[in-house]
Amino acid sequence: MSIWIPALDGKGALYRAISDAIAQAVQAGELSPGQRLPPQRRLAEQLGVTVGTVTRAYAEAERQGWVAGRMGSGTYVCNSDAKEPPSFLAAPTDSEDGLIDLSLSLPPPHPLRATELGRILSEISCDETILRRAVEYHPERSVHLYRARFADWMARLGMPVEAEALVMTQGGQHGIDLALRALTRPGERIVADSLTYPGLIGAARQAHLKTMGVPLEPDGMDIDALRRLCTQQPPRLVYVTPDQNNPTGIALSEEKRKQLAELANRHEFWIIEDGVQYLPQADCGTPIYKLAPDRTLFIFSTAKVLAGGLRVGALVVPKAMHERLSAAVRAQNWMVPPLMVEAVCRWVEGEEADKLISWQTLEQSVRQGMARERLSKYFPTGCSHGNNLWLPLPDGVRASALTATLEQRNVRITGAEPFCVGSEPAPQAVRLSLGAASSRKVLAKALDIIHDTLQEPRSLTWRPL
Repeated sequence: MSIWIPALDGKGALYRAISDAIAQAVQAGELSPGQRLPPQRRLAEQLGVTVGTVTRAYAEAERQGWVAGRMGSGTYVCNSDAKEPPSFLAAPTDSEDGLIDLSLSLPPPHPLRATELGRILSEISCDETILRRAVEYHPERSVHLYRARFADWMARLGMPVEAEALVMTQGGQHGIDLALRALTRPGERIVADSLTYPGLIGAARQAHLKTMGVPLEPDGMDIDALRRLCTQQPPRLVYVTPDQNNPTGIALSEEKRKQLAELANRHEFWIIEDGVQYLPQADCGTPIYKLAPDRTLFIFSTAKVLAGGLRVGALVVPKAMHERLSAAVRAQNWMVPPLMVEAVCRWVEGEEADKLISWQTLEQSVRQGMARERLSKYFPTGCSHGNNLWLPLPDGVRASALTATLEQRNVRITGAEPFCVGSEPAPQAVRLSLGAASSRKVLAKALDIIHDTLQEPRSLTWRPL
């Protein structure tokens, strides 16, 4: 049986010529719906090109909707009505018939996350140079090539950094742990918003640090309260998520960013700036690492943008801290796995990453609108393109009672307790992670259940004996 072999005119990029030939063959009926394309290695041999060229051509044809790859099976011609760009709707799951878990801050699910990773890994598997590089030991901070590619992507997202300033990490949580271990000693005091990311609280506990909470105001951390702390005893570091506090979504104002940078320089404490919860550039303020570059470590990760399972991120580190951070990485895990860094770099250099981020930004905006409209009487807060919604509860309604009741009704949310820093009592409020729902339909169902449950205050009200 003969295989389909495209006729190439020798003009332009070879991969694009092959993908164009696939499109023309489908339109002319030479390739039928459901027909399997030749294996990449075999077609490469027939054409006298590299396997990587054919892999890239198949990926381009798939991006245009002419073919679709099936993991472990091959690449097949799509049906005639599949030439439109792939749908950016979340893949259906079984969650509609079971528990709807809105307790974890996850990006909205999308089938492109898995299919694009599969395409990239298939491409890598045919590249002997990359495979050799993947099984070698790398420097603790990763090789300059990877750091440069990652820095280029961060700059396109509105986070201008130099490759020399990066330390590659295994995700944002790893970045927090590395920063704490490099900057602090057991027993030292660190400061964060009175409501903050639980991962910071857990890492500080593991490092035997004393955490202190600073009150949150509508425009972010109470800088006057922090200033008073500094006059008594400056902390070793301050942890902030300036563009959207987790869990409340509050953003730190421009004036307070400047004041925080000035305090850090004056009292010589460090700032850990967490930028893992991605927002489009228009929603972000001035990065603190630009205001206090010698006192700030900035954390970024692919988890909330591409896929949490990749566990690839980066720390932006002042030059004076390079060796200390390198030693921390070496002591923990020596290096970030090169295979995952290569996969991420290839992903972000293609068009699919930009498409995914654009879709996600719109999807999160729609979900925020759905939640705010359904729960408007309770005055929820959150970023317009953010993932989390903070819901203050009516007087007398206990967060613990609400979460327990909703759990019985197959909706899981998070109360304020895990986010609390210091000894102040937890506010009666809950966090909804809107992206965790498998679809808008599932989210709407969860919001209806939450709304209806809040309409039954008697079962949620605490009364003294």
